[in-house]
Amino acid sequence: MLKGIDPILNAEVLGALRAMGHGDDLILADTNFPADALARRTTLGRLLRIDAPAARVARAVLSVYPLDTFVDDAAARMEVVGEPATLLPVAAEVQAEVDAAEGRAWPLVGVERYAFYERAKAAYAVIQTGERRFYGCFAFRKGVVAPED
Repeated sequence: MLKGIDPILNAEVLGALRAMGHGDDLILADTNFPADALARRTTLGRLLRIDAPAARVARAVLSVYPLDTFVDDAAARMEVVGEPATLLPVAAEVQAEVDAAEGRAWPLVGVERYAFYERAKAAYAVIQTGERRFYGCFAFRKGVVAPED
């Protein structure tokens, strides 16, 4: 246990988040996502797990993980097949966590299902969550931590 660090962030996850650089993608995947198979293709090459709902995992990750301010798709969600504009409750919950972490409204861009799989293959790491609701899959692109004044 560490002070100031969310206790659901296990050592493996913290190590991966720390090792990532600016522009690297992190995938938060629901329980139905082919997470293990796709994680084997990532930079890290193995699956990470946090058995909690997607919004809870997003809150923990975003407490230590800066989002990239140089791109429009630093926070993304998998779109509902055939209904790309539909924002399911799981996505609305993660959207609220993103907004809270960034201190402002932050776009959660929709990504078509198969394009999301391709983004996951090219990611640095995949964390499979305990989220059982459909379309509970998200991508976060890492930004930078500015130097202290």
